[in-house]
Amino acid sequence: MAKNIYVGNLPFSTSDDDLNQLFSPFGSVSSARIIKDKFTDRSRGFGFVEMDNDEEALKAIEGVNGKEIDGRALKVSEAKPREDKRGGGGGGGGYGRDRY
Repeated sequence: MAKNIYVGNLPFSTSDDDLNQLFSPFGSVSSARIIKDKFTDRSRGFGFVEMDNDEEALKAIEGVNGKEIDGRALKVSEAKPREDKRGGGGGGGGYGRDRY
């Protein structure tokens, strides 16, 4: 199973390709993507790298964590599973409804 790696404190100029190149010396990178703001399309300063081999991924985490790029020390760790952020139910407020 592929290991998903969180990479934080990235310079805002970092591209997906830059991220891929940063991790590829440690092994095969299946994907590397910078998370961007959906309104401005600018980097949010973090991204995710997916590596197929767990051993290579652990070496990459150790090798890249704390590395400085453009004066910023990277924060690298195994990514936590994504939480479901959809709202649960609702109502409330009564806006747009008949109150009487």
